[in-house]
Amino acid sequence: MQHILVIGIGAGDPDHLTLQAAKALARTDVFFILDKNEERQDMIRLRRQILTEHGRPGHRVVGVPDAERDRTTPAYTAAVDDWRSRRADLVERLIAEHLGPDETGAFLVWGDPSLYDSVIAVVDEVLARGTAAFEYEVIPGISSISALAARHRTTLTRVGRAVQVTTGRRLARGFPEDVDDVVVMLDGRAAFTEIDPEGLEIFYGAYLGTPDEILAAGPLAETAPRIRELREQARERKGWIMDSYLLRRAEGGAH
Repeated sequence: MQHILVIGIGAGDPDHLTLQAAKALARTDVFFILDKNEERQDMIRLRRQILTEHGRPGHRVVGVPDAERDRTTPAYTAAVDDWRSRRADLVERLIAEHLGPDETGAFLVWGDPSLYDSVIAVVDEVLARGTAAFEYEVIPGISSISALAARHRTTLTRVGRAVQVTTGRRLARGFPEDVDDVVVMLDGRAAFTEIDPEGLEIFYGAYLGTPDEILAAGPLAETAPRIRELREQARERKGWIMDSYLLRRAEGGAH
């Protein structure tokens, strides 16, 4: 039986790798990499550094260009479903062509595979098609959310209060009324600049754990313009940005 591992490798610092992940890397025969565009080659280089340090001798690396998602259509859910299906085509082919009987293959996932990542859903779709038979397991990783809280020396939760994890797309509709702490990921539009900042604090982080790391924190009304400027400069310099932030209702703030 073939075996597939979905391994969380942390937010960007090679030292984020857990002992469980390191052991999983050491028993993998072939690593499958869905290459991003040229702007993200530093992410590919980091993956390869991790494999050099922790992969078993003689392991193989197979990379293919990742499927592109239509980011212009207003039909967001349909676009994501189509993208995942085309990713499943790639994964299905990789396994069929490059994974031998009784071998172990692995996909390396930034952060934790459970947070806004499609690999688990893609692997499930491949299995559901019935064209491949394999077992798979998921190795958790240090998420950008965990790294963000650690770098700001704060916690995501407070006594007796709820925390919500959401996207920039949903935050743009307004800060939720029934929670006091909101973690935002996948915010390509700087939605924190579009909401009422009254009574809110922000803890922001980009490229967490890498040499390009950006951190900023403070009252949202005062800090948002500086963060937006930092984001624009970073995106222009690198061509892409990977960031997250915590929005927190200040103690005593109105609901």
